[in-house]
Formats: sequence, structure tokens, C-alpha cells
Amino acid sequence: MRILIIEDDIIIANNLREILEKNLYNVEIALDGEEGLNLALFTKFDLIILDLNLPKIDGIKLCRILRENQCNSLILMLTARDTNLDQIIGLDAGADDYIVKPFDLKVLLARIRALLRRNTPEVNNLLLWGDLVLDPNKFEVKYKDNIIPLTKKEYQLLELFLLNPHRTLTKEFIIDQLWPFEDTPQEDTVRAHIKKLRKKLKEAGVEQDVIENIYGIGYRLKPPI
Repeated sequence: MRILIIEDDIIIANNLREILEKNLYNVEIALDGEEGLNLALFTKFDLIILDLNLPKIDGIKLCRILRENQCNSLILMLTARDTNLDQIIGLDAGADDYIVKPFDLKVLLARIRALLRRNTPEVNNLLLWGDLVLDPNKFEVKYKDNIIPLTKKEYQLLELFLLNPHRTLTKEFIIDQLWPFEDTPQEDTVRAHIKKLRKKLKEAGVEQDVIENIYGIGYRLKPPI
């Protein structure tokens, strides 16, 4: 899952990025409304955390612009003002939810999980492939009730394929979804992570290859037998 933080306080922004990355989200930061607008319009994000008070373009105006331009990312608005009027204006501008500063990080994470569940089609939020189960709430992967220890990137790769079961994913798409812009890897890195993921799934007892190569294009989730 990709999250964009639009927050002019760099300390708050970095603290948010740190806690979100620990929870296996891919995070990018914009420090003003103009930068945030450019990122949000030209990069696909599952969720945007948007501060109300921003330089260049304020949060309310930015939210309206994004919705007018058919940006479908979920928007969680941050505000230091705890008034009904601000909450109403933010929601009317197109925000999906709001949270008042200062906020508890556990509460913020719970609100984020609740928002992201709205856009997740899987029943009970579990991602299934035969006896292989990925639980986004626990960041856990099991095969026949046995936990498979995966690295952050291996987990994110498997989640990406399970969320796109009928789609061939190019290396470029995978990189765009799982790595921040400033840390773009080589395509060989994607190949190496997929190889390690396949090996761990096989060692866990998954006999069939979960991911297949589509020559010259990328990779695709195999239908389970």
C-alpha cells in the first residue's frame, strides 16, 4: 500500500513516515501543497495524509483540486483545529476522514487501516491463494496455518500479486508500487526479490509456483490448482 504524506512540518512528516514504514507501508513525503499536488496527480497512492495548513496551496483547496481532477486516493486530513466547522469543510471538500492534532499514533494507524479496508475487495480483508493466506491486519503470511517469515519487500510483493490476481505486472509497475521515487532500484532487484519469495514459499510447502514469468512483459499470479 502506498501512502503520500503532505505535511510542512518535516519532523512530524518524518515521524509519520517512520511509523508507517515499520508497518510495511510505502511512504513518500511532500512538504508543501504544490509538491503534494504534483505527486498526487501523477503517482497512484492508496491513501493521502493531508495537513490542513500548508504553504503554497492549503489543505482544503488542495483536496478540492484533487477531487476535481478525479484523484481517487483516500484522503485523511490532519487538522490542529478541533471545531465542527473545520471538520465539515474538510469532508465537504472531499476528504474521507480527519484526525485532530495532536493524535495518538495507534489511533492514526487504526484509522488508516479502517480507510484502506474500504477499498479492499477481499472478504474479511484476507488475501487468499489456495491454502496460502495473507492477513493485512497482522502483516502475516500463512500456509496451512504455518507462518512464513518474509522480509518487508517479500511481503509487499506477495500482497501486490494477490491484489492483482488477473493482471500481468511489469517490473516497472512493481518498482513504482513498492519503492519510493528517490530509491528506485534496478530491474534485477525485482527479479532477485521474486526469486527469494518463491524459494521461501517452496520451503514452506507450497508445491506449485505462485508467480509465473510472462516472457518479455513481467510476472503474473498463477491460479491455484
